[in-house]
Amino acid sequence: MARKKTTKKQVSQTKTEGYIAGAGEVVEEKIVPALKENFMPYAMSIILSRAIPEIDGFKPSHRKLLYTMYKMGLLGSTRTKSANIVGQTMRLNPHGDAAIYDTMVRLSRGYEALLHPYVDSKGNFGKFYSRDMAWAASRYTEAKLDPICNELFSDIDKDTVDFVDNYDNTMKEPSLLPAAFPSVLVNANTGIAVGMASSICSFNLTEICRTTIELLRNPDHDILSTLPAPDFTGGAQIIFDEASMRAVYETGRGSVRMRGRYSYDKYANCIDVLSIPQTTTGEAVIEKVIDLVKQGKIKEISDIRDETGIDGLKITIDLKRNTDPDKLMAKLYKLTPLEDTFSCNFNVLIAGTPRVMGVRELLGEWSAFRIECVKRRTYFDLHKKQDKLHLLRGLEKILLDIDKAIHIIRNTEEEAMVVPNLMEGFGIDEIQAEYVAEIKLRHLNREYILKRTDDISKLEKEIAELESILASKTKIKNIIIRELSEIAEKYGQPRRSMIIYADDIEDDDTQEDIPDYPVNLFFTKEGYFKKITPLSLRMSGEHKLKDGDEITEHFEMTNNTELIFFTDKCSAYKTKASAFADTKSSVLGDYVPSKLDFDENENAVYMLPTKDYKGYVLFIFENGKIAKVPLESYATKTNRKKLANAYSDKDRLAAVLFTENDGEDIVILSSSGRALVINTGELSPKTTRNTQGVQVMKLKKGHRVISAKLLSDEVVRDPERYRAKTIPSMGQLPRSNDEQLMLDFDNK
Repeated sequence: MARKKTTKKQVSQTKTEGYIAGAGEVVEEKIVPALKENFMPYAMSIILSRAIPEIDGFKPSHRKLLYTMYKMGLLGSTRTKSANIVGQTMRLNPHGDAAIYDTMVRLSRGYEALLHPYVDSKGNFGKFYSRDMAWAASRYTEAKLDPICNELFSDIDKDTVDFVDNYDNTMKEPSLLPAAFPSVLVNANTGIAVGMASSICSFNLTEICRTTIELLRNPDHDILSTLPAPDFTGGAQIIFDEASMRAVYETGRGSVRMRGRYSYDKYANCIDVLSIPQTTTGEAVIEKVIDLVKQGKIKEISDIRDETGIDGLKITIDLKRNTDPDKLMAKLYKLTPLEDTFSCNFNVLIAGTPRVMGVRELLGEWSAFRIECVKRRTYFDLHKKQDKLHLLRGLEKILLDIDKAIHIIRNTEEEAMVVPNLMEGFGIDEIQAEYVAEIKLRHLNREYILKRTDDISKLEKEIAELESILASKTKIKNIIIRELSEIAEKYGQPRRSMIIYADDIEDDDTQEDIPDYPVNLFFTKEGYFKKITPLSLRMSGEHKLKDGDEITEHFEMTNNTELIFFTDKCSAYKTKASAFADTKSSVLGDYVPSKLDFDENENAVYMLPTKDYKGYVLFIFENGKIAKVPLESYATKTNRKKLANAYSDKDRLAAVLFTENDGEDIVILSSSGRALVINTGELSPKTTRNTQGVQVMKLKKGHRVISAKLLSDEVVRDPERYRAKTIPSMGQLPRSNDEQLMLDFDNK
C-alpha cells in the first residue's frame, strides 16, 4: 500500500490546528535547580502553612476556622449549621468544604479528641477512638464556640496580635491568637510536613497553668514536681518512667508509654476494656484479638464484642472458665495495641522557624509571646485613655465660658471656620475643637460638661497605672499569673489518665498454684514478721521477741494474702504471705529488710495485708498534713516488687493507717499535748501516691505530730470534744479521764 504524501500546506494547517510546540520532546533539566524552583516552595508551604502548629497552639486551618466562628458571633449561646460555618470559613481558607469540616470535627466536643474542645457541637461528630463511626454531614450538625474560646479571643480587638490579608486581599485575619493560657500544650496536636513532623501530647490544664506560673516566678523550677505526666482525653493509664519523662521535658523528643484501663466482672466472667491508648482504635484492638485467637496464641477468650454506647468506649471480652483476668490482660498488653507509645516531637513554629523544644523552653517562648500580648493590650488601653483625657481637657476649657463658645459658633459665617475659631478662642487643638463642635445643643449645659470632666482625675490615675505596668516586667508577669490562676480555677478538671509506675508492671514468671489456708500475720516494731497457722497459735506460748521489740500489727488472713511493707525511705515492697514459711511463736520470725532485699539502712515501718486492694491508706506527716491514697494505687501484677515514691518525701512520716471504709474517725496527737479527731470522709483521695496531702492539724513552732490512731472508746471517751468544725485545727488538750490518750502522750 502506497504511503500518502503530505504537502507543506497540509503540515502548516496541522500545526495551526491544536499543535503544541515541543510536545513529546525529551528535554534534559538539572535536578537541583528543578527542586529549588518547584519542590522547595511546596515544602515550605506545607511546613509554614499547614502541618506545624505555632506558639498559640494552632495550625492555620484551626485558626481560620475559629476566627471565622468568632466573627460570626458564635461565642455565645447560639449555634448554627456546620455547613454555614464551613461556607464562611472558605473566605479565609481556600480549601474544599470536606477538609474544613474535617478540621472542625477534630476540634469538637462530640469527637472527644481534645481535653478542652474549642467547638461545642450538637449532632453526630463521630469518636476519635472509633475508626468506623463516621460523623454526620455538615448539613445535619450544628456548632458554636466553646466557652474556653473566651480566653483565646478576649483581647484580639485590642491590637494584641498582628493581622494580615487573606488569600485574595479582601479581608484581614490574625496571624496568631492571643491565647491567655499555653494551649499549645493543653490539647494534642500532630502533623506531618515535608522532611519534618510535629507530635505534641496533651497535658492537664490545671497542671500546665501551675507549672507556667512557677516558671514565671522561678526559671529553675523543677517541672516534674508540678507536671508529673501528660494527660490523655481517652483516660488511658500512663506508665511513668522518670528518666524518659525528664528526657521528653528537656528535649521535646521521646515517648510516653500508655495502656488501656479495664475492669473485671466476676459474675459475668468478662473483662470490660473502658479506655484505650490515644494512638489506636477500638476496631483495631478487636481485630487483633480475633486474629490472636484464630492463631491459637490466646485460648482463654470465648467471645469479644464492641459495646460502645452513649456512656463511651466499652469492649467486652468473655472469658472461659477458670481464666485469670490479670494474666490474660498481661498477654493482651504484650500482643495487642492495648499498650502503645505516644511518640513526642515538640516541633513548633517560632517566628516562622520550626524548632523542637522541651517543655521548659516551649513555656518560655509562650510566656514571651504572652508578655508581648499584654504589653500591646496595655498600650492600646493607654492610648485610648490618653485620647479620651485629651478630649476631656478641651471640654474642661469650654466649661470656663460656655456662652463664649456659643457666641463663637453663632457669629461664624462659614461652617469650615467653626473649628479654627474655637481653637483660637479657647487655645485648644483641632481634635479638641472638633470634639466640642460636634456636641449636641442639648448637651451645652454645665451639668453635662461637669459629669464629663469629673472623669479627668480617674483617667489620670488609670493612665499612671497603665504606664507603670508598661515600665515593669514584674507587673506584666503578675498579670499573666493572675489570669492563669483564674483560667485554671474556671476551666480546670481532674486528670483523666491515671499514672502508674514502670516498676509496677514488670513481668513476673508464672507460678504454680499455692495452697490457700487461714494464717495469723504478726509484724513487730523492729521489722520482724511471723506467719502462724491458727492451730499452731493455739498450741504456742508467748511470742519470742528481741529486747525492746513489740508486736505492732496482727491480722487474721489467708496464705495468698498480698503484703505491702512501707519503709522509711518512701518506698513500698510487695510480696505474698506465701513467700514466708509457717513458723511458731517461739521463734523471732523473718527479718523483713533482709527477706525482701531492702536498700542499705532502709527499715519497714508499716505492714498492710490485702486481697482486693480496696480501701485507703492514710499517711500522717509530722508537719500536720495527711495524704489519703486509694489502696488500688499500689496494685501490681507481681508477687514481689519494689515501688518507688510510695508516699511523699517532703516531710517525715508520723504514722500510717489503713481504712477499708471511707468515713472512719481517727485521732491525731501532737507534741504540744493536743489531740484532734477528724473523719476520713473529710479528706479527698489523691490519684498520685507521692502527694503531700492536705493540712489537717495546725502546729505551733517547734512542735510536730507524733502519732495517729483509728478512733475507739479505749483511746478517747468523748470524741466530740476533740473534733474540729473546720480543718486545719490545733485540736484540744486531753482531759484527765482520757487515761489511754494521756498514756499515748507519755509513751511518745
